[in-house]
Amino acid sequence: MKVSAAAIDMIKHHEGVRTKPYRCPALLWTVGCGHVIDPTHAAVKYEERKSLPIPAGWDRAFTMDEVDRILSQDLGRFERGVVRLCPAAVGRQGVFDSLVSFAFNVGLGNLQRSSLRMKTNRGDFEEAAEEFMKWTKAAGRVLPGLVKRRKDEQALYLSGVA
Repeated sequence: MKVSAAAIDMIKHHEGVRTKPYRCPALLWTVGCGHVIDPTHAAVKYEERKSLPIPAGWDRAFTMDEVDRILSQDLGRFERGVVRLCPAAVGRQGVFDSLVSFAFNVGLGNLQRSSLRMKTNRGDFEEAAEEFMKWTKAAGRVLPGLVKRRKDEQALYLSGVA
């Protein structure tokens, strides 16, 4: 199953789109829609990441076609993960789209351990939709951008239940 064009637009809206590499808040070199250029840098201590150079070949501007291709490749991993972790979402486009967006943002490991996943797989879709709002904090603080994203994901999820 693949995410819809509407879900991709939503992900781009919430992630932001950058055609030039930048350091994300975790100080990892990133480009496009939250694509971490070298995931091995995440194993480096936070305070040492500032000294990491941008990986070779990435210090340039990217076209929107390149950004879209990178995003498509990244989303493929999350699409496969949602199919594996949430079989009840398969065939329900809105549910699937929202779970891919959620996993793209918080990681497949967090989706796997979440009540959102458990309730979805039990078919408790209304209760599951309420779980999105439990994921609005970063560093212990509620972030308005995460509140907005979770509300959008929740609405998209519920659109696939009817």
